[in-house]
Amino acid sequence: MSDTPERVAFLGPPGTFSHAAVDRFFGPGNNPERLSVANIDDVFLEVEAANARYGVVPVENSTEGAVNSTQDCLIDTSLTTVGEIYLPIEHNLLLKDPASLPHIRRIVSHKQSLGQCRIWLRAHYPEIELHEVSSNAEAARLAAEDPTTAAIAGEVAADYFDLKVVFPRIQDRKNNTTRFLVLARDHAALVTGRQGPAMATGHDKTSILVYAENKPGALFRVLEPFDTCQVSLTRIETRPARDDMWSYVFFIDFEGHIEDDVVKNVFRQLAGRAVKIKNLGSYPRARG
Repeated sequence: MSDTPERVAFLGPPGTFSHAAVDRFFGPGNNPERLSVANIDDVFLEVEAANARYGVVPVENSTEGAVNSTQDCLIDTSLTTVGEIYLPIEHNLLLKDPASLPHIRRIVSHKQSLGQCRIWLRAHYPEIELHEVSSNAEAARLAAEDPTTAAIAGEVAADYFDLKVVFPRIQDRKNNTTRFLVLARDHAALVTGRQGPAMATGHDKTSILVYAENKPGALFRVLEPFDTCQVSLTRIETRPARDDMWSYVFFIDFEGHIEDDVVKNVFRQLAGRAVKIKNLGSYPRARG
């Protein structure tokens, strides 16, 4: 039996949307134990060092796009993706005491959250000072200490810091969603409430990295097998390969499992069209 503790690492502090993603995937409570870390790199390091069995990291947002730090870590890691979560990002205006609403002096939140509520803030509090902090959880902590400070954060932060939701869902785009990946050291890791990710479910997704040749038509040659085999792509992103100037790596997500015959056929065709292919894992697609 593995000595890896039943622990899941996430981007903290407690009360962040990453914390909410952990609760959504594993269920609320303390099993597995939650391990809050300072940055995305540390999530990978804790799982790689077997200090945690799982790690949860944001990979893309429907408004802001790809999370570059997560992509860079995926290039170097030996970890495997064993699951995914789509979390609606709902921003709320929080206060320690709603009665202090007429007396608030400042509104605090993470830079991206303030930006995602820009129109609402301009319409309701154009004269109030907006202050950027390191995370929404930090904003909630400040609001819990000062009744004249309002925070923009999610419900998890409100519960964690015992704040009241004064105005719910104040984000300008109501369909704002972040996708998170669940990482483990190997495919056989058992995810709570699910079959082992090595087993195809019929409703799967596979994530790969493809290092393409640095010449005209390289991307077309990489994508052609997916079209030929009628395999649906769900995402494609590009990042610098970092090990060769002006070379790029493609992050590709597609429907299907590594053990599906049609996916095996795609890989056979890709073998002669790419410099290198890295399989990041096959896992059940998130529903809803």
